[in-house]
Amino acid sequence: MPGEPVNIVCMKWGTRYPSHYVNILYRSLGKHLSRPFRFLCITDDTTGLVDGVETMPFPPNPGITQAKWPNVFMKLVITEDGFANLVGPTLFLDLDLVVLDSIDSFFDYKPGKNIIIHNWIERRKQIFRKRPEIGNSSIFRFEAGKSQYIYDTFINQIHEADDRTKFRTEQVFLTYAMKERYWWPEEWVRSFKYHCRPAFPLNLILAPQKPRGAKFLVFHGQPDPHDAIDGARGKKLHHRFLPAPWVADFWHE
Repeated sequence: MPGEPVNIVCMKWGTRYPSHYVNILYRSLGKHLSRPFRFLCITDDTTGLVDGVETMPFPPNPGITQAKWPNVFMKLVITEDGFANLVGPTLFLDLDLVVLDSIDSFFDYKPGKNIIIHNWIERRKQIFRKRPEIGNSSIFRFEAGKSQYIYDTFINQIHEADDRTKFRTEQVFLTYAMKERYWWPEEWVRSFKYHCRPAFPLNLILAPQKPRGAKFLVFHGQPDPHDAIDGARGKKLHHRFLPAPWVADFWHE
């Protein structure tokens, strides 16, 4: 229901995303979410985080071996009933996001259902085939306290989840484990890489533009938000892009 408290969960480990990434996300949500929210950052380093960011350490590795723990499979662990005493609508957000507009609709849309991004693929790959039915876990929503089946599927099939020949990424397994899931509306969530950066060779002469109607801008892979502001030469011509200073209007401490 509108006005009821909701949960936001993110994760931070390693050095790629410093504390200001968490702080920017937290403050951006304060501007663009009108209902009360609990903001939880699961992290092994709380240094530099602002007041209002709740933290907890990473739980033990449930058995994943393909990467050093913690890793992205934590996104499956948080669906366990009782995790961090989370209850109700819960939105997981990666740190490499820029909030562009009100995100109230991310809690109003199909309440009680699992929602995830329909993963993007390169433009050239869409010429001859449709996008696979796979989610992108940069932004997904689930009902905390009612999603034990997602966690149980993960634990019961952890060896399959850990096998990249069966499930190439954690988001492939998450999509599978969700069973019933829906995609976010396309215009709400846009990729900087695919929807802002002009296609080659126009990327060499035209700057990236803010996508109309977008509420979140996702920076999956490379570049990161701070790269977008300054532009990047890139190792390959089709990866280069001119500065997008408008990103700094939405992504700053």
